[in-house]
Amino acid sequence: MDFFEKLGDTITTKGKEVTGKAKDLAEIANLKGQIGTCEDVIKKNYIEIGRLYYENHGQEPDEDFDEFCRAISNAKAGIEDLEEKIKQVKGI
Repeated sequence: MDFFEKLGDTITTKGKEVTGKAKDLAEIANLKGQIGTCEDVIKKNYIEIGRLYYENHGQEPDEDFDEFCRAISNAKAGIEDLEEKIKQVKGI
């Protein structure tokens, strides 16, 4: 019987280890999901800060932001040109 008792104890111990590892993996996945949510909040707020800065200072930005504001202005002008071309193709 000693063999079967040891086998039973081993199975029980290994089962607890597997269960513990599964719980750890689930907790890690949950925490990583929360990290992703926090990163999304940060990204959205960075974007909003940039949009507000451009709206308030885009015509006369600080030197550090001049290149970025110019790129946005150029892209907006490009969009307007492309939309005009679309209207021409549609015959509007």
